[in-house]
Amino acid sequence: MRVIATSIFVEDQDKAKQFYTDVLGFEVKHDLPMGEFRWLALVDNSSDNQVEVILEPNNHKVAKDYQKGLYEAGIPVTMFGTDDLNKEVDELKDKGVKFQTEPVDMDGFKFAIFDDSCGNLIQLLQQN
Repeated sequence: MRVIATSIFVEDQDKAKQFYTDVLGFEVKHDLPMGEFRWLALVDNSSDNQVEVILEPNNHKVAKDYQKGLYEAGIPVTMFGTDDLNKEVDELKDKGVKFQTEPVDMDGFKFAIFDDSCGNLIQLLQQN
């Protein structure tokens, strides 16, 4: 068994697509109409890890409450890995990304948390 996809609820699929592709560097794998929304799946083609990140509309009350609750509690919705956290943070800041937590060193890890501008906090992690 392996992870093939993970979902992130977003307030606006177009805005999220722009942020996750133009700012974070993901590539669109699927962008298919599904009623009033889309099946919007992204991948990191620079990696062998082809887990799809699904940008799902938060149009259901449960999804909105979940997303809002995590954000207000300061809990990241997911985690992305990097080989050089400080470099990644600097590059994202240059693109206007707002960080909730600056890089922190912890026992064998470094992490930072940023706002995806679509209603979520995302954690960046570097394993030492």
